[in-house]
Amino acid sequence: MVAIDWKIEVKAAQAGDRTALENILSHLQDRVHPLSMRMLVNPADAQEATQEILILVITKLSTFRGDSAFTTWAYRVAANYLLTARKIADRDPGLTFNAFAADLEHGLVADPPRSADDTVMLNELRISCTMAMLLCLDLKHRMAYVLGDILEFDHGEAAEIIGISSGNFRKRLSRARAQVVAFTTNHCGLANEHAACSCPRRLPAAIAQGRITPGRRVDASQNAPPYEQVLARVRGVEGQLKVLKLQTAMPRFPPPSDLGARLIKILQDGP
Repeated sequence: MVAIDWKIEVKAAQAGDRTALENILSHLQDRVHPLSMRMLVNPADAQEATQEILILVITKLSTFRGDSAFTTWAYRVAANYLLTARKIADRDPGLTFNAFAADLEHGLVADPPRSADDTVMLNELRISCTMAMLLCLDLKHRMAYVLGDILEFDHGEAAEIIGISSGNFRKRLSRARAQVVAFTTNHCGLANEHAACSCPRRLPAAIAQGRITPGRRVDASQNAPPYEQVLARVRGVEGQLKVLKLQTAMPRFPPPSDLGARLIKILQDGP
């Protein structure tokens, strides 16, 4: 996608230029949807949240005064929604690291059979497990971890997005990182070859529980690094870098449709 001049496009959109507004939303949805996916994991919830955030950007656009970069302001709108919206809190599973560890170790197979579909299914299992792990963090710490370690925002900008001081952001990120690192190094076979759970040993139970379906390709996994490649990358680094390699070896999570143009049409013409 061709880069845009945010200042010019925002000024034009604030003056009523529909094309400029569509251009802004088209670029923003590619930024907001990955954040929503990493915060919510469920694709339907992430798409709904992305749509709600884009609507908020449309309705609040007139209030943007240029005190920060427009993208920082837009991410602040997104973060505030993801952290405070009632429907987000109501859908949060309240998963804990202890409960997740117990689930992972249930039904492990000592000598799992191999099939032609295993390469694809192992990658889907890796992606779903790595994503679900972040649900064990509460929303505030999840947001700090996603912004700081996964999306690699500058800590000052991330703090501005969340609305806290840089010092408090670093503390929040450190607490979140410590929990994710501790869990991954103790329970994930990709990061620790001596861990009880590994994707091959876990796969039969995941299939039996309906979490992975043989023969069905999950769209998100199609642009993700393959399982064996991720395993080689992770085994080639040490310490906390193993966890970071796992968390960043993920799909790009592009939005499933052109939400921006559709929203403008709905708002102007009615459903």
